[in-house]
Amino acid sequence: MAQAYMTETGSGGQGPDRRGSRLRRLLDGWRGDRGIWRRGILLAAFAVFLALVMLLHAQIPNRIGNLGSLTETFLPWLGVFVPVLLVLGLVRKSLTALIAVLLPAIVWLNLFGGLLTDKTGTGGDLTVATHNVNAENPDPSGTARDVASSGADVLALEELTASAVPVYEKALASTYKYHSVQGTVGLWSKYPLSGSRPVDIKLGWTRAMRATVDAPAGQVAVYVAHLPSVRVKMEAGFTARQRDKSADALGEAIADERLTRVVLLGDLNGTMNDRALNAVTAQMRSTQGAAGSGFGFSWPASFPMARIDQIMVKGVEPVTSWTLPETGSDHLPIAARVKIDESAS
Repeated sequence: MAQAYMTETGSGGQGPDRRGSRLRRLLDGWRGDRGIWRRGILLAAFAVFLALVMLLHAQIPNRIGNLGSLTETFLPWLGVFVPVLLVLGLVRKSLTALIAVLLPAIVWLNLFGGLLTDKTGTGGDLTVATHNVNAENPDPSGTARDVASSGADVLALEELTASAVPVYEKALASTYKYHSVQGTVGLWSKYPLSGSRPVDIKLGWTRAMRATVDAPAGQVAVYVAHLPSVRVKMEAGFTARQRDKSADALGEAIADERLTRVVLLGDLNGTMNDRALNAVTAQMRSTQGAAGSGFGFSWPASFPMARIDQIMVKGVEPVTSWTLPETGSDHLPIAARVKIDESAS
């Protein structure tokens, strides 16, 4: 009786032997089942298709509804299908599907695996932040205080309305001695500003500006930009023609900049994967990609799905990059700290 009791108790445990026996039973159930290669062909085909979309996203044409840019905007989210396909492959007991799922998994990790690591550093000379405050923000004063509390030395705001500008100026006056507002964008700084002027991004009104920040470690050209919004329409797809035109104009302005140290702050209405921003991204680095942790999604604030707000640099070294807490806007503010090479000019 005692021996029987001990045997029963041991078999009911939850240790490695128990888990190993479950795995063995699972494998035994598949062993000899020739259907594991025939089942799940459609799942395998979808996995291969998914891998090709991620691998060849730059080849997807924009001629029809800017489908390429739309895919690239939400490209990281295609990885969500990988665990779904894995579970479906297990349910179907399809070895073909399970092997095929490795393809999109490997491609996704190759594209975005580096963003999963923490690349943040310490030190730096200058902290910058940017925030699309939303023209319909119900609490501009509170939003201003929130972003000022980030400790940013230089702060860019986009989507400013004429009625809200005085509110932001008053709320930020105690933290930032210098500021310049050009059209619907503005720049606030703890250090002197000079050369403030609008930047023509081919819109007919001002949504971009440039100023020189006289930081302790040296002068930095700071650009603030709010590129035109894009829309997803049933009859037209991902409409972004004006955004693309403005991105090209912004890229030209930055390429013509006489200072070698350049920081771009703003809402670019596009991600770093979007080919439409090549005129800018080809010559600058994303602080999030170089020194951030994770994807740093900034929009929409209630459930961030894409990083369309950007901090990009040229001639300065990103040290760390992060997303700030939610404010009264539909975007999240973002910030970064950079190191200025004093030998550069």
